[in-house]
Amino acid sequence: MVQGSSYICSLVQSLRSASFPSKLANYRGYTSRAASNSLHHPSTYSDDEYADVDWDKLGFGLTPTDYMYVMRCSKDDNFKEGRLSRFANIEISPSAGGIYEGTKANRTEDGRILLFRPDQNATRMMHGAERLCMPSPSIQQFVDAVKETVFANKRWIPPPGKGSLYVRPLLVGTGPILGLAPAPEYTFLVYASPVRNYFKDGTAPLNLYIDEEFVRASPGGAGGVKTITNYAPVLKAISRAKDRGFSDVLYLDAVNRKYLEEVSSCNIFIVKGNRISTPAISGTILQGITRKSILEIARDHGYQVEERAIPVDDLGDADEVFCTGTAVGVAPVGSITHRNRRIEFKTEGSLICKELYSTLVGLQTGRIEDKKGWTVEIH
Repeated sequence: MVQGSSYICSLVQSLRSASFPSKLANYRGYTSRAASNSLHHPSTYSDDEYADVDWDKLGFGLTPTDYMYVMRCSKDDNFKEGRLSRFANIEISPSAGGIYEGTKANRTEDGRILLFRPDQNATRMMHGAERLCMPSPSIQQFVDAVKETVFANKRWIPPPGKGSLYVRPLLVGTGPILGLAPAPEYTFLVYASPVRNYFKDGTAPLNLYIDEEFVRASPGGAGGVKTITNYAPVLKAISRAKDRGFSDVLYLDAVNRKYLEEVSSCNIFIVKGNRISTPAISGTILQGITRKSILEIARDHGYQVEERAIPVDDLGDADEVFCTGTAVGVAPVGSITHRNRRIEFKTEGSLICKELYSTLVGLQTGRIEDKKGWTVEIH
């Protein structure tokens, strides 16, 4: 569990004053169980201190924070304990591979720190780890690790309205292996970075391109797992689309090249009248936590919600199109280009996507009372 404020503050000061080698294996962090008595000493660490960051110029790139959380596990063992260490490179086998998650911590107007549905990230990582024959932390271990990492890096959480602290839990095989088999050892770590807008154009409507040459995932594969194997294959398509002036790529299904799947880093929704539709989860689409939340929020707002196969031709009748994801939030789509035909959508005035986004952000930042138990406050 997360330690008390006075303990963590003393720990943070101790870690700051310590001398750390460059390799993670030699770090003197602390375990998430009982810590050494040597760490208990007076601290000058300020709860109100901000990192030296120009929050108004914060973009969406890696800004290394102070600490990260690391936990190790052998192939046939369980994750047992972890530790906070200074953010630094880690030493891993060149043959290692992994699976990761993404969540955010927000600072509220009244000074609280909130996480949004971290248990859902933990559940998704467990699902992905099982698919890739990897051990995974329990839900409680995952959530506790995220809490500890966020608390230790709380000075990097932007002021309200200036961004979020993006939290990246990562599970990697760190034991050496040449053949095709599960790694002999695994490492779970959590690091964080302050971020603002994911797309370069900020909150401007996205202009998507449907590239029929590339597919993101195929039936029977690992399209529903948040692993690097789902993102590396889309980099070429993204690069080509951006060279043509588009924001990102919308992918079609691999079998028929007819049905919408998702965008490179986010899920897709279309709106027609009072009906909100999104592609059904079928093993090739990532089960986005923001997607799941927006579906429930939309139902609460009285919209007709459906998860179904969406033919690309349905775009021609859509009033609105928007994307959802932890990094992007809820992003309106201004146009989608398919086979040299540009289809434009409503992006001004009263938008359903803005209504849903306002509720989502209100919950994430504490402006709206959370009656669903989605937020987790860090003390």
